Formats: sequence, C-alpha cells, structure tokens
Amino acid sequence: MDKFWRWVMNEAGEKPVRILHMEGYIAESSWFDDDITPKQFKTELYEGGEPSDDIVVKLHSPGGDCFAAAQIYNMLKEYPGHISIQVDGLAASAASVIAMAGDEVCVSPLSVLMIHNPAMLVAGEVSDLESGINLLSEVKESIMNAYQTKTGLSRLKISNMMNAETWMSAHKAIELKFADRVLYENAPTDDQADGFIYDKLTVTNALINKLPGIQAKMPQIVAPKATKTPEETDENKQEVDRIPVNQLEKRLELIKNWR
Repeated sequence: MDKFWRWVMNEAGEKPVRILHMEGYIAESSWFDDDITPKQFKTELYEGGEPSDDIVVKLHSPGGDCFAAAQIYNMLKEYPGHISIQVDGLAASAASVIAMAGDEVCVSPLSVLMIHNPAMLVAGEVSDLESGINLLSEVKESIMNAYQTKTGLSRLKISNMMNAETWMSAHKAIELKFADRVLYENAPTDDQADGFIYDKLTVTNALINKLPGIQAKMPQIVAPKATKTPEETDENKQEVDRIPVNQLEKRLELIKNWR
C-alpha cells in the first residue's frame, strides 16, 4: 500500500524544493503504513534530502490524534529550511494544528479549515470522568497555543470557536489569520471576496428557534373516533401537534451533541 508521503524534487529554483503530499489520518502508529505517524514523518523529513531544503507540504487530512499532530507540529517548527503549508482540500481537527506550523500557510480557493474541542472516550467511576475532563481541558489549552501563535487572536475567541466547532472557507481563514494567502489568485485588492464561517452550534440553535413557526404551520389533522369525547379529541389533537416538533428537537439534540 502507498505510504502517505510522496517527496517530489523541484530543481527549477535557486535551491531544491521538496514537495510532501500529506494525505490521510494522523495517528501515533499505523498497521498498513497509510496513516500519518510522527515516527515515519521524522524519518522522511530528514532522510529525504538536505535539512536546508525548502519544503512545500500539501495537506489534506480530516485530523486524528492530537498528540501525534503535536509531534509533527514541533518537527516542522524546528526544521531548518523554509516550510510552506498548502491546504489542498481539508485541514480539520488535528490537521489544522499541523497547518499552523508553516512559515507560510496557503489555502486553495476550495479548501476548508475546521477547529473544534478535543474529544476522547472515558469510562469508569466519577474520579475517572473527572480526570478525563481535566485532561481534555489541558489538551485544549495546548492546542490553543498553536492557533494563538499563528493568528494573534485572543484565547477567549479561539476557545469559543473551538466550542462551536467552526468551519472556515479560504477567505475567512485569511481574514482570521489562520492562513496567509489564497493559492492561484492574483495580488490582493481592496475588493476581496467574502468568505464563509459557520459552526454547528449556531446552525442548531437557528433551527431550534424556527420550531415554533414550524409547529404553527403544521396541519392539525386528527382521526376522529366515535368513542372520543370532544374534550378528549382536543387533547389528542394537541398531542398530535407536538409529536413532529418533539421528533425535530430530539434530532437537533443529537446533532448538537455529536462528535
């Protein structure tokens, strides 16, 4: 099976430039050599050419293990040559942390960045759950360091963006300084296209706010039964009206709590 890296030598410039295609899931270890692991990455980073070579990292990843991403982030920050990160498609979750390590972060016009809170599975008694909460809180603080170093945004703003699971288009990533420039575009002008930014919490709350209007527009249809009194029929009709709304609320709650 192909490994996640593919070094390409470019001799056109004054000095060699190595292009690394980093595609796949970020993990501490890999069974099939198709995940991005720190150990494999370090070997290729320093054995694939001279340490002074400039590197272009073409990144497309849904994320993965945040500790593995932290190791790769540190390797890139410590690399002696110039590193340009190019987000080809998606830099989500832990992959967005790796993107912050570039001396220059470039985004494709079609690419998307996503940041959110770290997550883990915890089982056990109360003390185990409390330990898990404390660990996630500290991991979040460490991840925020990478975002703040790159963007200069306040920790409160970054924290809120992570809480909401925030998705950014190329131009919005530029605006918020998660990236430096958009690939394939001419020099920036005063009239720049607006980017989009959205988060799961805002979308969910917007749908919840629409529920009263949805309920008002629903047809009030009740199957008549000869054994029902008028009072029972009115009560039954109210229950029928509530059923679709309750189902929507349950689905929205599942969306809100999904990870």
